[in-house]
Amino acid sequence: MKNMFLLGVLLLVVSCSSKDDVTAITEVVKKGVSLGEAHDIGGISELTTEDFIALPGKLDRRETKRILFMAFHHYGQFKVLYPRPGVEVKPDRRTGSATLPFLIVKNEASIPGLKELYENPKKWLEAVGENADLYRLKLELVRDGGDWLVSQVHLQRFTGVSFAE
Repeated sequence: MKNMFLLGVLLLVVSCSSKDDVTAITEVVKKGVSLGEAHDIGGISELTTEDFIALPGKLDRRETKRILFMAFHHYGQFKVLYPRPGVEVKPDRRTGSATLPFLIVKNEASIPGLKELYENPKKWLEAVGENADLYRLKLELVRDGGDWLVSQVHLQRFTGVSFAE
């Protein structure tokens, strides 16, 4: 009976820790979006590992900064809209991933009802798919001390049939 109690407590602790990790990874996504909207390339870089890679193209941190600079110049002031990210923490609790569809819109643009669909990514995609250029971001993260950092990002464009290179 004592062993069952200890096992139950251990499972509860691991479950709570996993939820905390999911929340922490979700916060990295939110922070990255806020920094992107503010055109803060240095801040975005601080959320990545030293050996960060962006796909497609296998771009390192330096090359990614250059691409971000050009993209920010092209878009001007914008908002990034996205539903709740799909987050997975690996059993080792040292690696994880986040996947989210998103779109970039001018600050003054509005798509009614999107906030209400944050918790339902499938319906979110249906609502925006006909009216905007969609992308999907896949992030691979590693725990560095107490922080989660992005080690790899894979950007895919929605082609109307699926996400593809």
